[in-house]
Amino acid sequence: MRSRTLILATAWLGMTVCAQAHVRVLPFESKPGAHQTYTVKVPTEGQVTTTSVELEVPDGLSVVSIADPAETKKTGGRTTSITWKLEIPPGQSKDLVFEAVNPADSRDLSWKAHQHYADGTSRDWVDLPKTKSPASITKLTSAP
Repeated sequence: MRSRTLILATAWLGMTVCAQAHVRVLPFESKPGAHQTYTVKVPTEGQVTTTSVELEVPDGLSVVSIADPAETKKTGGRTTSITWKLEIPPGQSKDLVFEAVNPADSRDLSWKAHQHYADGTSRDWVDLPKTKSPASITKLTSAP
């Protein structure tokens, strides 16, 4: 019994570490049309400092404000991406905050992120086939 508990605890810890090892956007659930504060959680997993993070803004979402200094790209007056230039040393993480108005319909918002490192490499969190680089998802639902 004790070894089974230890195995389950180890498996749970491993899943928790894996789940937290990539760029995530919180909350994971919101309401259509809501004014929402979003937090981008950016860890540096490896041995090389993160130097920037670019977040692609899902269609239909309107960015209202960005808490930390950032560069934005716009198309037709709408913010389509946010880039934060910063230094996150190995083993550390940073929370980046922005406010937006959600699209009016129920859907999933897929947050594609591109993490760049001091050695010139990058990691794309965009749900590419056959990779372990998931995009973060926020579900818009009007359910109570």
